[in-house]
Amino acid sequence: MLCGAEVPVWVPWPLPHGWLVTGFAAAGDDRTGTRGCSVALSGPNPMGGPAEMMLVSEEPGVGLGARFAGLHGPDPGSKFAEGAPAGVVEVGNHEFPLWHVEAKGCAAFAGEVSGSWLWLVMWPDTAGMLMVEPMELRDLRDPGQQMDLPFGAPSPQLPG
Repeated sequence: MLCGAEVPVWVPWPLPHGWLVTGFAAAGDDRTGTRGCSVALSGPNPMGGPAEMMLVSEEPGVGLGARFAGLHGPDPGSKFAEGAPAGVVEVGNHEFPLWHVEAKGCAAFAGEVSGSWLWLVMWPDTAGMLMVEPMELRDLRDPGQQMDLPFGAPSPQLPG
């Protein structure tokens, strides 16, 4: 499904220390292709214990990121992007702001990168401390990358 992705397939690179890729999910169909995709990761929570992270890229209205964040509706909500951003991601040599999204039981951040929504959803909510430093992202669809991704057991956050 990811081969035909119409949206970026983001992965933090380099991965945070001790983190592993734990799966992929996609939203779309055979006619329109993949309009939303997610990369699941797991690793140590900066505040102690294990953590999970889901990076979601999607076209507006798909709702994959909102689903992982436990929101009703397909977008970050009416209070989105009020105030200063809560974090930054870097793509190439450009920074893109992310805003905190009110969610229950997780830390959720959203913004726009390359014409698509980008969501970072982390469990438990204390894992949101990973956003203190800018996170560099790469699109797995880009050719010629020399990345040896470490894989772990499938994420429990992915759909069955």
